[in-house]
Amino acid sequence: MNWQAAVEKTVTGLGYDMVDCERSPGGLLRVYIDKLPEQALAGELITVEDCERVTRQLQYVLEVENCAYERLEVSSPGLDRPLKKAADYQRFAGQEIEVTLRMPFQGRKKYKGLLEAAGEGWRLVFNDGKSDQALDFSLEEVREARLVPVVNFKGRGAKPAPDKKAGKPSAVPKDDKVDGGPEQ
Repeated sequence: MNWQAAVEKTVTGLGYDMVDCERSPGGLLRVYIDKLPEQALAGELITVEDCERVTRQLQYVLEVENCAYERLEVSSPGLDRPLKKAADYQRFAGQEIEVTLRMPFQGRKKYKGLLEAAGEGWRLVFNDGKSDQALDFSLEEVREARLVPVVNFKGRGAKPAPDKKAGKPSAVPKDDKVDGGPEQ
């Protein structure tokens, strides 16, 4: 069994989704893991204990399989999680992603927008500054795709403060403690 197959079999056998695996010339073996889609939908996140569990098991498996490496790193894929497999695209349909195409389309390779399923392929809905546009693509046309990070410093489930003037959620709360708020 090669090292990639050993890593994937171990990670999935422990009940995790293997997002990516890379090996550097210096002997670094880096493995990115995530919760299975059902667990992620329930709000579960990768913890240090998850990474430690996978690391310990991989150390044993790679030794038994006689796979050489200098250093092993196991971590979550981060907020800008890469989309590698068709299952990743299905899982994150409806979310904002950044796509880099292999070949330019209308003079550009990079697009950012909402991911949607489109028959046999995928669609990215984005605004070009004038109007909403749609880009249909297949996975073979993609060089790289990543989730656009969503950062909320108020904690999970926090809703933006309502804007009293427009009756809409405000991007910047009026009682911002860092700089005194936008009114000052």
